[in-house]
Order: sequence, then C-alpha cells, then structure tokens
Amino acid sequence: MIEILIFHIHIIAILYAFTKNWQKTSIKDGFLAIGIILLMFSIGWAMTSTIASLIMPSKWNTIFFNKDTLSLILLLIPESIFYYHFFIKDRIKLKDSSTEKLI
Repeated sequence: MIEILIFHIHIIAILYAFTKNWQKTSIKDGFLAIGIILLMFSIGWAMTSTIASLIMPSKWNTIFFNKDTLSLILLLIPESIFYYHFFIKDRIKLKDSSTEKLI
C-alpha cells in the first residue's frame, strides 16, 4: 500500500520535471529529465534494497510494510534532496528575484 503512494509521488515528480524542462527549453530536455529521474530511481532502488535486506529481518514483513517498502522509503530521502536541487531550487530563486525587482 505504501509502495503505491511512493510510486505515485515518483510519477508526479516525473511529470513536473518533464513539463518544467519542456516549457523552459525544449522537449529534448524534458525527456532528458525523465531519463535522469528513471536512472536515479532504478539504481537507487537497487542500492537501498540491499541496505533494507540487511536492516530488516524477514519476520517483520507484513502485508503493508516489507523490505521493498523500507527500501523505497530509504530511497525517497536522497531523491527528494536531489529533486529539490535540480528541479525546484531555481524556481524559488526566480520567484525571489522577481519580488526583489518589485521592491
């Protein structure tokens, strides 16, 4: 159940990055943003699933929380920092610079 929520968060991040880069520069950059996100997701999930296997004993697996859920949660932390720096931070800078011009 938690995995579906995390996958939906990733889909929203992919759509946001694609739309932002497509409107700012070109559609090629939008597809490049999708590729970067998918690459980071697949490599990061492979790495965090190994860490989750070491941390979580198999007797703790339930229907709602298992090793895949733990690995996706561990992956969400560095991904959110990455997405903030590459896709959201410049939007905040743009907003701050536009308000400075008004003052």
